Amino acid sequence: MLSTRSARPVSAVRPAARPASLLLALTPGEIRDFLPGALMREVQSVATRFDAIDPLAGDESRFHATLAEVNPEIVVAAWKTPPLPAVLPPRLRYVCYLCGSVKRLVSADHLEAGLLVTNWGGSISRIVAEWALFHILSCLRRATYWALAMHRDGAWKNTTTETASLFGRTVGIHGFGLVARELITLLRPFGVRIRVHAPDVTPEAEARFDIQRAPSLEALFAENDIVVELAPLIPETTGIVTEALLRRIRPGGVFVNLGRGAVVDEEALVRVAREGQVLFGLDVFSVEPLPADHPLRGLTNVSLTPHLGGPTTDRRRDAGAHGLRNLQAYATGEPLESVITPEVYARTS
Repeated sequence: MLSTRSARPVSAVRPAARPASLLLALTPGEIRDFLPGALMREVQSVATRFDAIDPLAGDESRFHATLAEVNPEIVVAAWKTPPLPAVLPPRLRYVCYLCGSVKRLVSADHLEAGLLVTNWGGSISRIVAEWALFHILSCLRRATYWALAMHRDGAWKNTTTETASLFGRTVGIHGFGLVARELITLLRPFGVRIRVHAPDVTPEAEARFDIQRAPSLEALFAENDIVVELAPLIPETTGIVTEALLRRIRPGGVFVNLGRGAVVDEEALVRVAREGQVLFGLDVFSVEPLPADHPLRGLTNVSLTPHLGGPTTDRRRDAGAHGLRNLQAYATGEPLESVITPEVYARTS
């Protein structure tokens, strides 16, 4: 356990005065994308003292030395920020992480010791859902097949490669988090029927979102034209999508994974994909980057993207604005959004 601070509840406790010091640990590119223009100026005004460090200007030890020297009350971090040291500066109370999973940055011990941490929460959920919709449409229209045929083979359309529309289809979603709920909204104009398998799909949720609860994963995979994997990676879901489940998908069906690669038995997925009966849209993999010689590469029924299911470059400012709202709330003692409690930390990847 950490020895630098006494344990206290994770909450937005009103500071005794304006926050004393804020350390911004972002690269110039991250500042440009997450905190353009007025957002950056607002962040600079949150605390009495403002310091900034480019985390790529030195190694991890330099960052830790700067952290100890500045002894900030707040750290603003993003993808390139190195992990925090086990022993934190005595004044550090709050880490405002502008990105998603915080597990690379902070430890469970940090949280148990009372460090307040927030992330981008639902600020980018609609952008991830948009990417899931892209993969669904890409698979149905056989976009990878046609792209490879035109670029590699100089081909044109033929009458033997079937394509399909999303309108009127049945869609199954594994998981019922913020991204799943945004995807449900995006799917509505297509007149689809939606079934969801997740422990938190209550009768009230069924009525509110106009969905049906799938009683099992077996039913979800067997009874829908399209299955979208959005479950979190926790011990209970690791490898939960087995070959038996994948083989329940009907011929011509679609499986999209924007959750975590390790939720799926990837070797089994390769075997099923090679048979060419199911269309796959994959943005996440068990090993990333995906090896250059991976057997999924080159399969015309598989749409591959390199883990782009996050905020697009032009929408990273949404996450920055969300972080700024939390910083301002912290400074005035108001409740924060997207707080990473020890319980949230334990069930996320």
